[in-house]
Amino acid sequence: QLQASGGGLAQPGGSLRLSCVVSGFTFDEYTVGWFRQGPEKEREGVAYITRRGDIDYRDSVKGRFTISRDGAANTVFLQMNNLRPDDTAVYYCAATRRGGSTYLSALLYTSWGQGTLVTVSS
Repeated sequence: QLQASGGGLAQPGGSLRLSCVVSGFTFDEYTVGWFRQGPEKEREGVAYITRRGDIDYRDSVKGRFTISRDGAANTVFLQMNNLRPDDTAVYYCAATRRGGSTYLSALLYTSWGQGTLVTVSS
């Protein structure tokens, strides 16, 4: 089970921190990713962190978003800075033990959280 939280309203240039608490399976064996789906858009990968600590981001968030994991708390965070209106979306966390060429693809993930809404507007 994955529980995402931390969404809300932010002004352009502002920050939010999303959390994804993982329960029911061995946290350290899974890659965890963040995805988002904006209004009338397809779901897209935002960032991921593997069980080894490898990290990657989609190009549009590089330098603004930071993903991290706390093994003791079974939690993955997404720190979002310098938010823009086009970051507005429902953000989901997901987990997988599958291997693949890129963990920014939603097809690799087997467990999903319920989503948290991020709105960036003045």
